[in-house]
Amino acid sequence: MYNLIVLAARPHDWSHEQFIQWWRGEHADVTYPLPGLRRWQHTEVLDAMDDRSREWDGVSILGFDSREDLDAALASPEWQAAVDNVGQMRGKRILVMGEEKTMVEVDSGRS
Repeated sequence: MYNLIVLAARPHDWSHEQFIQWWRGEHADVTYPLPGLRRWQHTEVLDAMDDRSREWDGVSILGFDSREDLDAALASPEWQAAVDNVGQMRGKRILVMGEEKTMVEVDSGRS
């Protein structure tokens, strides 16, 4: 999988709960149609290891078969609709992308 990873933080005038409701509701609805999207995972940030990390609200991992498929999605009207939905929300985000490598399988039996 080739992933787009988004680390997201709410605007200062939104509650964490308000952000998560929007992120997993209205914003998700316009993101589902992305062409080539094969997997999508959300992690709601509930705690952090230190104070520097406490400002983030969620991590989103959008999986595609290849960099080319991600590039096609980013050039699509569906991506533009998702960007338009964010609008001038004033939240923060970091977007990075790269090739996924599974280090431990879910059903590996590790204890």
